[in-house]
Amino acid sequence: MYIKIIAILLFVATSCKGISQNKDDKKETFKVSKTDAEWRKELTDMQYYILRQAGTEPAGTSKLLDNKKEGIYACAACSTPLFKSEHKFNSGTGWPSFDTEINGNVAFDVDYKIGYERTEEHCATCGGHLGHVFNDGPKNTTGKRHCINGAALKFVEK
Repeated sequence: MYIKIIAILLFVATSCKGISQNKDDKKETFKVSKTDAEWRKELTDMQYYILRQAGTEPAGTSKLLDNKKEGIYACAACSTPLFKSEHKFNSGTGWPSFDTEINGNVAFDVDYKIGYERTEEHCATCGGHLGHVFNDGPKNTTGKRHCINGAALKFVEK
């Protein structure tokens, strides 16, 4: 009898799903909001994969990786300015990296997609996935490394 009760309690305890685990329950609203069909029409396949499906481009493939021009890196989906060229650095990771974001234009969330906690970054205006931020950036500045998919960005030269 006790074994049945313990088995039932274990089943109930392990089958419960907390609200905090379901990101869909916390739908954010953004200033720029479009249907899936509209995003697909406006973005390239790679931009859609990254910005709308939280994908990652292959390391070393971004045309912006070695860009050394002065200007602003903006969201490829809605043109919100996200990073300044003066904050870009070569992290050696294969993705454009910045030590500082433009305050208020980048939003953050927690991501457990690969089995451990990471800080995900997305555009605060349209919600497009940008990449992740890590604490292994330049020690002489912020110590942060904003590891950003180049396809999520468009560069506006100064």
